[in-house]
Amino acid sequence: MGRSLSGDDHPGNRTDAVSCRALTKRFGDAIAVDSLDLSVTRGETFGFLGPNGAGKTTTLRMLLGLVRPTSGVARLHVEGGLSHVGAMVEEPAFYPWLSGRANLRVLAGAGAPLAHRDVEAAMDRAGIADAAADKVKTYSQGMRQRLGLAAALMRRPSILLLDEPTNGLDPGGIRDFRSLLQDVSAEGVTVFLSSHLLTEVERLCDRVAIVHRGRLAAVGPLGDLEGTGSVVRVEVDPSDEARAMELLASRRPRRVAGGVITVAAATGREIAEQLARGGVYPEALSVGRRSLEDVFMELTEAPRATAGV
Repeated sequence: MGRSLSGDDHPGNRTDAVSCRALTKRFGDAIAVDSLDLSVTRGETFGFLGPNGAGKTTTLRMLLGLVRPTSGVARLHVEGGLSHVGAMVEEPAFYPWLSGRANLRVLAGAGAPLAHRDVEAAMDRAGIADAAADKVKTYSQGMRQRLGLAAALMRRPSILLLDEPTNGLDPGGIRDFRSLLQDVSAEGVTVFLSSHLLTEVERLCDRVAIVHRGRLAAVGPLGDLEGTGSVVRVEVDPSDEARAMELLASRRPRRVAGGVITVAAATGREIAEQLARGGVYPEALSVGRRSLEDVFMELTEAPRATAGV
């Protein structure tokens, strides 16, 4: 049987804030997380990415002790245990008939004593102070996300685990969230961020892990994952799209939109020539740098991801 642990009574690398060793979780015959090995350094902002069903939320829940691993170890290296860990996993749940402030005071009373001023400061920091007296049942999804973030921050955690924290936020809210996480990171807090917003991950994170079907597909600094390669964006007549995909199959092309395909290549000329030999003539070609989205799609659209970077 595996273990979910917190505190510093477990031997390990003292520079780690989060670690998983051979972490596995089965639900009946289904494997949600499969032999995951992962380390997050203290003070790092770490992106944890994967498609729906990849095992991200299950991993976070094991780290928090909410789900027991089938085997392996999920570990948070933090003095003082979970009272120094802030978390928002899935959509936050609150008492709908209480105000936002009252909900946080209920949560504050469930652990070590917390001053009211800390609750107010957390709400202000999360951008929800103006609605503190309103009942949560009147909150939008974005406001509930902000309240969940305030709950995660009010004890001034040294580790922050966030699962899709920008769900329901408008562009201004996402910008505010980005600024908040940058401030939190600058204070030395370790941030473990699961998000579908890859452009935000690129802006915020020092390193990234990509998981696919419960297994680690790649992990490393963004620059290493994105590499030095380039991506060619090809526009063809929509009636030629299927043929173009077939001609470029060895390059693992990705359909972006009707008649628009991206493919890894050094130059547009080689792609144009490859298509022309099959009777397909592009309407437009452009070359750009590989992005995190390109890497993510290459790994998670494959029949089976290849481990490790």
